[in-house]
Amino acid sequence: MKYSIIFAAVLAALAVTACNKPTVVTPTVVTVPVPGPAGPTGATGSSGMTGQTGSSGPTGSTGEQGKTGGDTVVVIPPAPAPAR
Repeated sequence: MKYSIIFAAVLAALAVTACNKPTVVTPTVVTVPVPGPAGPTGATGSSGMTGQTGSSGPTGSTGEQGKTGGDTVVVIPPAPAPAR
């Protein structure tokens, strides 16, 4: 019994590693074209109209004020005594 668990663990490790077959990856060469010289500069475009800021929409009405007071009781339990 003392060696059966160790034997089972070693056997499981060997069984798992025996199934691992490395994948062969073939490198692929990708040819990237090199850009040529820049062409002539195009004509300057006309400037557009300047935009205006739109008006802000109407603001909503404010809510009514919340109620204060009440009969809510909050109980805070005492901290446990330190272990000795």
